[in-house]
Amino acid sequence: MLRDDINTAIKDAMKSKDERKLSTLRMVNAALKNADIDARGQGKGPLDDAAVLGLLQKMIKQRQESVELYDKGGRADLAQGEREEIAVIAAYLPQQMGEDEVKAAIAAAVAETGAAGIKDMGKVIGVLKAKHAGQMDFAKASALVKAALG
Repeated sequence: MLRDDINTAIKDAMKSKDERKLSTLRMVNAALKNADIDARGQGKGPLDDAAVLGLLQKMIKQRQESVELYDKGGRADLAQGEREEIAVIAAYLPQQMGEDEVKAAIAAAVAETGAAGIKDMGKVIGVLKAKHAGQMDFAKASALVKAALG
């Protein structure tokens, strides 16, 4: 499981005294525990790997937004710290699909669902999320689906 990999990496970072990696992975672990607590409150079990991937992608997106703000504000030091955190978190995501692969996956999902127009966009996105969680940026994929169905 992904959680086990993260916990093992925390131990390795402690041994190698890699402070940036250690603090980032501890932050990831804390976010996972918070998400588990929220899920338990809703009567669900601990997050599965697909949900963990979604959480990691969300954390990366937050850091990318922070990098933009820090760059605009002239805080290169803080932006660099965020970039280092992105690199640590991204190591636990599967290989991202290229644009051609995303377009092929969208075409397959459109064919599978029989989508005919924009109103079927939710079905197509649902199929993509089920099959390619963690492998594509769904904000970009959404625009491509819209173009394919429009």
